[in-house]
Amino acid sequence: MFSKEEKKNNQELSNISNIIGRETILEGSIESIGNIRVEGKVHGDTKAKAKFVMGSEAFVDGNVVARNGEVAGRINGNITISELLILKPSAVINGDILTNKLVVEPGATFNGGCKMGHLAKEIDIAEPETQRSQQIAQGA
Repeated sequence: MFSKEEKKNNQELSNISNIIGRETILEGSIESIGNIRVEGKVHGDTKAKAKFVMGSEAFVDGNVVARNGEVAGRINGNITISELLILKPSAVINGDILTNKLVVEPGATFNGGCKMGHLAKEIDIAEPETQRSQQIAQGA
C-alpha cells in the first residue's frame, strides 16, 4: 500500500514534535512538518503535516489543518484533517469539519457542518524565513 520511502517519510515526520505548554499562549499561526500538541492556547491557525493533538484544557481560536487529529479541547474554527479525526468526550468544536474518517466519542460536541470521505491531499507548509534567505543567498 505504501512504498518504503513513504513509510520512512511518515516515521520521520512523526518523530518531530512541537508542544504548546499548558500555561502558554501563542498569538499567531503555527506550521510544522511534524506533530503539534497543544495544551495551552493558540490564537491563530495551526497546520501540521503529521498529527495534531489537543489536551482537554487546550483552546485554539483559528483553523486547524493536519494529516491526523485527536481533539479533547475547544476549537473555534474549521478543522481539515486528511485522514482520521478523533473527537474525545471533552471536545467542543465551533466550526466546520472536513475529514476522511471521523470518530466521535460520547460527550464530544461540534456545532457546524461535517463533510467526510474527501480524498487526502498534500499539506503545504511554508519554508522558514531563514531557510529561504539562505537559498536566495546561495542562488537556489
